[in-house]
Amino acid sequence: EQEEEEGEEEERYYQLYPGHIPTTPLQKVLLAAGSAVMALYDPYRHDMVAVLGETTGCLALPSLRDKMKHHPEGYRILQERPRIRLSTLDMGRLRGLPDGTLGREYIRFLEDNKVSPDTRMPPKFVDDEELAYVIQRYREVHDLMHTLLGMPTNMLGEVVVKWFEAVQTGLPMCVLGAVFGPVRLSTRKLQVLATELVPWAIRSGRNASFVLNVYYEQRWEQSVESLREEIGIFPPP
Repeated sequence: EQEEEEGEEEERYYQLYPGHIPTTPLQKVLLAAGSAVMALYDPYRHDMVAVLGETTGCLALPSLRDKMKHHPEGYRILQERPRIRLSTLDMGRLRGLPDGTLGREYIRFLEDNKVSPDTRMPPKFVDDEELAYVIQRYREVHDLMHTLLGMPTNMLGEVVVKWFEAVQTGLPMCVLGAVFGPVRLSTRKLQVLATELVPWAIRSGRNASFVLNVYYEQRWEQSVESLREEIGIFPPP
């Protein structure tokens, strides 16, 4: 029996998917603390933000997966595991779509802000292969959240998206980003944030259906406006 238990213990610290780094609970706590300090010091350290998300998401991630499992579109995403990468996007086709469609506006967002879906870090510290996909999916649709919410990638835009995501996902990393992100903003921006943008992001986050249950790759031709309406995101102020 003891051997069996030891076997199970060892099993837990095996590599569960390519790139997985098995860690003990104590190592997770240390990683979370270190990455939180670095991410707050420099919010553009995406690697630290990613580590923070994985080491603190142990309670929120199973609940996100369950929301996907109990929704037909979310369930299909979990089964088919689509990826949003430059290698899976037909950039030419998306660029050719009419203005206002999700695909066209998403490509416009990437080009205007000089960002690429390929900069999203693959998960390393999530000790469950399915939950690792859930956090990967969350990362890969983050730029689509910017597109749907009409927010740029500057600090103001990031904070607004983080408030929306915090309400939607309950991920501690989003909550931290939402609360501490505004620290470096000017007084004028803080005022706009507090009086207009954050209340709108919170209202939209509460009103919207769960954003990981949308198979975005099959919605490229849908207009941003109609998708916003379908999900329940209020028009940006």
